[in-house]
Amino acid sequence: MIDQEITDREETIQVRGLRPEDLEAVVALDARHVGRRRDQFFRLKLEDNLRADGIRLSLAAEIDGLFVGFLLARVYYGEFGRTEPAAVLDTLNVHPDFQGQGVGTALLAQLRRNLRALGVFSLQTEVEWDDQRLLAFFHHEGFRPAPRFALDLDLR
Repeated sequence: MIDQEITDREETIQVRGLRPEDLEAVVALDARHVGRRRDQFFRLKLEDNLRADGIRLSLAAEIDGLFVGFLLARVYYGEFGRTEPAAVLDTLNVHPDFQGQGVGTALLAQLRRNLRALGVFSLQTEVEWDDQRLLAFFHHEGFRPAPRFALDLDLR
């Protein structure tokens, strides 16, 4: 992976691959949004991603050395009856103090480059239908509604 710097106003956003030492920053930032710590969830996600050689699909963003955001993604090769590989964006999180400053855009730009280098040309994610701010961000980034339905079955 090639690290990317994007200059926006006076600040420089540095995007790089996530590292094992980022675990606490990831968990803490996620807890700000979710309201609880998910240490084990992110420990497993990071371990899985960091075992993979080559191009990173989980990225961190820094401004002046401060951890300000991250994303976690993975590639599926033929799941759900598809014949072409597709990437799934699991988590995109930007520190509230840095939202609206290009951090999410910088993370997605690097992810796009990394996926194209892998020959993956489809990126999918899910958003709560009433999260208008996140929906607007993804719309701005070029995401559109998928031509399929996601189905849930309550097994209680």
